[in-house]
Amino acid sequence: MEDLASYASIPAESRGRLHSEPESATRSCFQRDRDRIIHAAAFRRLQYKTQVFVNHEGDFFRTRLTHSLEVSQIARSIAQNLNLNQYLAETLALAHDMGHTPFGHAGEFALEELMEPFGGFDHNAQSLRVVTQLEHRYADFDGLNLTWETLEGVVKHNGPLTGFKGAKPLPWATAEYVKLQDLKLDTYASAEAQIAAVSDDVAYNNHDIDDGLRAGLFTIKDIRAVDFVGRTLAEVEKAYPDLDFSRTVHEVVRRTIGMMVEDILAESKKRLAAAKPKTADDIRALKQPVIAFSETMAKNDKELKEFLFPNMYKHYKLNRMTSKAKRVVRDLFELFLAEPGTLPTEWQAGAGVAGSAATARVAADYIAGMTDRYALDEHRRLFDLQARTSEFTLG
Repeated sequence: MEDLASYASIPAESRGRLHSEPESATRSCFQRDRDRIIHAAAFRRLQYKTQVFVNHEGDFFRTRLTHSLEVSQIARSIAQNLNLNQYLAETLALAHDMGHTPFGHAGEFALEELMEPFGGFDHNAQSLRVVTQLEHRYADFDGLNLTWETLEGVVKHNGPLTGFKGAKPLPWATAEYVKLQDLKLDTYASAEAQIAAVSDDVAYNNHDIDDGLRAGLFTIKDIRAVDFVGRTLAEVEKAYPDLDFSRTVHEVVRRTIGMMVEDILAESKKRLAAAKPKTADDIRALKQPVIAFSETMAKNDKELKEFLFPNMYKHYKLNRMTSKAKRVVRDLFELFLAEPGTLPTEWQAGAGVAGSAATARVAADYIAGMTDRYALDEHRRLFDLQARTSEFTLG
């Protein structure tokens, strides 16, 4: 094990697993968590879940899987430079999207609306549900039986969920799980979980620049309006005046990621020095994150988001995909809720009567686990009267 700071998540000090297991002779508890996530069916399915574009729109666009791998690379780099536990940071980066629906945020928004009468839907809560209930791999327990620190980071890497003014009601899946195991929802998570959260932000925004430019949703000229990115682009063009479009885009994205990571490291070191934490629990007890952008970089990040929202996420081409995706999710959910007998046999066991909360939750679990292409195929099988209905392998 590398030399860790005293406030890092130390494997020997882990709060353990819900179900006791012998420790590994060759891997730390957080390394085992990482490996269990990589081998999980839900993680493999991220290969065919959209990041922004629907999966079949093009093979070169990012998926939830490629995004998760990119987040994990950034997270490990930050953790290593801060003497924090890079294995826990990597684990949380890999796990953070396991509860995402098909069709990206469009699918999530649709399920949020549909599940509102039944306790709500939230992708972080669904990630917790996946790793604690829905993965069926082990003889002794449902889920992956991950460490307390990993579960904590999965559900609250963006900050506390309770104990502050304006806190929203807990999603049903989170509220149910914390009856079994207290995840201290009123505190911040570990520094490693905070690293995973900010690494997600770095990867998401920068790689959306890449995908948006390559998809033709906006142009190099358009992106110059974002001061931070425009200055970087000007530097690249000055250094390489004859560089082709593809390499120019890559060079700009590479440099902006590098500057954001350097900023996070500098700002986080300042915050850690000021807070003087001695243990991982000291990090949790603080009233603000210790891993963050500087004020200047936070403004740059906000400016980039403000550009991407109208120019990419609300582009008419994406609006069309979003509209289609919401209709697919809504049609499937409403059918399963009204006719639970149309669910595959293995899913019917947990359902209740038509229209019940139990049936709604099973329908949401089933739909949330679908890949983009499986959701489209399932919709075709159930709503196209000419389609075969005997294909039941979850994609």
